[in-house]
Amino acid sequence: MKFRDYYEIMGVDRNATEEEMKRVYRKLARKYHPDLHTAKDKKEAEEKFKELNEAYEVLRDPEKRKKYDQLGENWKAGQNFQPPPSWDVRQDFSSGPGGGQKTSFSSAGASGFSDFFETLFGGRGFGKGFQSSHDGQPFVMHQQGADHEATLRISLEDAYRGGVKSITLQSQKLNPDGSLSNQEKHYDVKIPPGILHGQKIRLAGQGGEGTGGAAKGDIYLSVEVEPHPRYRVEGRNLYIDLPVTPWEAALGAEVKVDMLAGPVNLKVPPGTQCGQKLRLKGKGFPNVKGSPGDLYTVVQIKVPKELSSKEKEMFEELRRTSAFNPRI
Repeated sequence: MKFRDYYEIMGVDRNATEEEMKRVYRKLARKYHPDLHTAKDKKEAEEKFKELNEAYEVLRDPEKRKKYDQLGENWKAGQNFQPPPSWDVRQDFSSGPGGGQKTSFSSAGASGFSDFFETLFGGRGFGKGFQSSHDGQPFVMHQQGADHEATLRISLEDAYRGGVKSITLQSQKLNPDGSLSNQEKHYDVKIPPGILHGQKIRLAGQGGEGTGGAAKGDIYLSVEVEPHPRYRVEGRNLYIDLPVTPWEAALGAEVKVDMLAGPVNLKVPPGTQCGQKLRLKGKGFPNVKGSPGDLYTVVQIKVPKELSSKEKEMFEELRRTSAFNPRI
């Protein structure tokens, strides 16, 4: 009986952590899954797939892994492997930490594992997440479908108010002959009010197909809010420039401002300075799970590019009579 190096089969170091092995296993399971191969190389993929699952069944379980590591490097040398006399063959193992993932397996025969595995761990070495089949059915992996990601670009108005946006996504479909084909699907995506740039919308059950009857994966739409010509967003706070005349800034005024939620009348206090922020509490981005942001109008004092004769005369009079010096 030939020794099986489970670490070599998985391509991991003997000191690999449980998380590292889990990551490598998921990658290789997708690579060697028989359903993803054509008839030409399906048999070879199935053999590699079985080897991978046997290796992971041992190395993912702390109790099995500890027992396996006790064999040491010297057991690789001979082709006719026999466990040491002191080896305690157990007929049942419970799953250690890390079991119970979204992947499970079934196989034909008592366990579907090699003689090497059977000699070390007995005929019932399946841990949590594995199922033994005795009906002669072919080896099948039960794995939840892969999650897919896409980008959803929306306007600032849509992000603020929410609504429904129709999109079309392309995905690849696995055909019965093992080939891949492109397919399009339309979705009406519900956008919650106040969604921010970088947040994600989940389309449950719309991802990749599961195998062996497992559930489909999800689609996650990463939201990109398009830049706006007037508004700037910082967290849930909105910023907008507010142009005012010199006399409005000096004397105070009430000006009409068009906001995302509708027009408001804003009071500009006397003596308002250029760059000063006027806050409108709760008028920023809504928040379905908490308090909304605020809206800040940033004052920009504008002067006329061309003056009428009367305006020029009044400014000349102001220059002669005013003692104001902004540079001191």
